[in-house]
Amino acid sequence: MTPAGRLAFGLAAAVLAADQAVKAWILYGLNLPLRLSVEVLGPLRLTMVWNEGVSFGFLQARHDLARWGLTVFALLVALALAAWARQADRRLLGVSLGLIIGGAVGNAIDRARFGAVADFIDVSALGFFPWVFNIADSAITIGVILMLLDSFRRETPPAR
Repeated sequence: MTPAGRLAFGLAAAVLAADQAVKAWILYGLNLPLRLSVEVLGPLRLTMVWNEGVSFGFLQARHDLARWGLTVFALLVALALAAWARQADRRLLGVSLGLIIGGAVGNAIDRARFGAVADFIDVSALGFFPWVFNIADSAITIGVILMLLDSFRRETPPAR
């Protein structure tokens, strides 16, 4: 495995651990499902939303077949990205793959456990972003952006 691949797997594990730890605190420590919403600071609120759809609530999946289909799809994507990560030769690509893998697995765990993804980060008071999201969603989004940036990098031929 390449150094970028090891970076990807380490980052995926860190994202997954952080995502699941914060979700456990939100659900059982803060007990947000009963409180529904808590002001934090400025435009940031913690608001409990059970997302049965894909990212940011698109394509709602309220049937078990769709739930498990989305779970399996996320895990297959994570496995395909993990295979790619093993061969990754650029640090930025490793970071992007790690973020996406960790986020995809984190949300897949929610779907398998709860039938929906636990979303709670709410910055809708800013006025331009109405969706409630979580750490896994953030990691996936940042990972995709970094992957796009990496794709625009010019390949430099190895020195001879």
